[in-house]
Amino acid sequence: MEEFKIRLGFENGGNLPVIHISGEITSEAEEEIVQSYESIPQDKRTRVILNFSETSYINSAGIATLISLITKSSENQGKIEFAGLNTHFRKVMDIVGLTDFVLIHDSLNSALAQV
Repeated sequence: MEEFKIRLGFENGGNLPVIHISGEITSEAEEEIVQSYESIPQDKRTRVILNFSETSYINSAGIATLISLITKSSENQGKIEFAGLNTHFRKVMDIVGLTDFVLIHDSLNSALAQV
């Protein structure tokens, strides 16, 4: 089992929040993911990128956490974007319907390149 780690960073001159998620996203990760999102200043939550390039596993509880974030963000006129999903995770997100609600980027670099 890979240890879950999360790190919040700000890219593009400190204006674009990126939540870097590594390891396994399960129910144990929910609190840290939500706290990371909520620690972002309100005025910088219009666009938040979740970087999954180092994520090794996600279960239904992890998906529920992502749905909760997407809902919270849209209620506040913000949006969540995903970057760095591997082929399997991308397929899972498509199957559960998350791709209808988030913009998905192949990599963090391609996400950062979009303005």
